[in-house]
Amino acid sequence: MKSKKFFLIEKEPIVEKNGSLIVVETLKDIPIPVKRIFYEFGVSFASKRGEHANKKSRFCMICLTGSCVVDVDDGENKKSYCLNDSRKILFIDRMVWKTMHSFSSDCVLFVLSDNYYDKNEYIKDYNEFLKEVRS
Repeated sequence: MKSKKFFLIEKEPIVEKNGSLIVVETLKDIPIPVKRIFYEFGVSFASKRGEHANKKSRFCMICLTGSCVVDVDDGENKKSYCLNDSRKILFIDRMVWKTMHSFSSDCVLFVLSDNYYDKNEYIKDYNEFLKEVRS
């Protein structure tokens, strides 16, 4: 069964003779208003990032250059996405466990979120996440 809590959004670039561009509009192309933007880079291939769920925040992830793998788990469905194409946007809803890994040396993972940073909304224990999401 396909999860509605995570999915890929594909954007077609506008190709012109002097270059290409992709436009992403909040609440039109992506299903969230954007309040926070961050990006990850310089992460070694062997390192993992994420390894948590968020109670309130939703995310859209775009690998601008290079590649990485994002594993997502909503407590019932699990899937791995290889982000290696800047035309693809991975949407991740609230209460989804996410782990990013296998970063290429040139990876820049650009992330849009609908909430400001709040350390209290993070669940960093997988068993606690499962307990909460299944209750």
